[in-house]
Amino acid sequence: MPRDSRSEYEWRMHKVLTHIDDHLDEALDLAALADVAHFSAYHFHRLFAAWAGETLGDYIRRRRVEVGALRLATQPRLSVLEAAVSVGFGSGEAFTRAFRAHFGSAPSAWRASHDWSLPCDDPSRNSNPDQIALHGFTKNGSPSRNAAHHQEPPVNVQLITRSPVTIAYLRYTGPFGAPVGAFWAEKAAPWIGAHKLWSHARYGISHDDPSITAPEHSRYDACVEVPDDFVPDGGFQKTVLPGGRYAALRFQGLPEEINDAWTRLMRDWLPASGFQFDSRPAFEYYAPDMAFDEKTSAFECDICIPIAPL
Repeated sequence: MPRDSRSEYEWRMHKVLTHIDDHLDEALDLAALADVAHFSAYHFHRLFAAWAGETLGDYIRRRRVEVGALRLATQPRLSVLEAAVSVGFGSGEAFTRAFRAHFGSAPSAWRASHDWSLPCDDPSRNSNPDQIALHGFTKNGSPSRNAAHHQEPPVNVQLITRSPVTIAYLRYTGPFGAPVGAFWAEKAAPWIGAHKLWSHARYGISHDDPSITAPEHSRYDACVEVPDDFVPDGGFQKTVLPGGRYAALRFQGLPEEINDAWTRLMRDWLPASGFQFDSRPAFEYYAPDMAFDEKTSAFECDICIPIAPL
């Protein structure tokens, strides 16, 4: 079945965003990106700016600097120069200039201020005061600012290998926290029900770290597994969630308690594990048979973080 016109347009633009994130270390010129989207290069710049709310050049520059920052924060052995090259800068100096323009400090100083071993109320720790983290955590491992400091690491973490899965997703862009819950209830859940997909596994993926990315640019995907030949509609897109090695922590509790579970996994388990984050997304996994109590809102899920050797 063909997509409707709006879904086709959204799908093409999402292809461009995915291509940019997957090729930040390469040249990303307008003509090549227009070709990815199957749009005329002559009109693509204006189309992208109207859809994304920022020019193509500004978007690419912001993503390069923010992903570089995320890698500095989550890969302790990565040098500033290595981070710069990994996101497409030709030199450490060029990266530092762009980094300082975006964050107001040099990369090395920024990394020091994002040392999660410091107590949560330490004034030297940076945060984005306008953003509230979803469940205290995002893709690249920044723990919630209000978590208790250094609890015992969780003991029920399992190292698992997941196969790639095809998912349909609806993207939310904006502040995390309560608005994401409303997004699930008002947008994603009705669509899942209408397509009779409640028997399929679901995922929640946060793509941006709210201590780095401004609230208006922060992205979250509400996802459900679908067959490979599924044709999404209603604004939903389709992609493949990567497989590979993950650390998985089973959570059972109330919504307000999952923040601490994310934080304990990231701050107390990961540093001593011999692993670090890689570039795949982290997510919450909701199997169809996982418990949910309608009276108390207590629920069950697996917190899954992608890992690579330190």
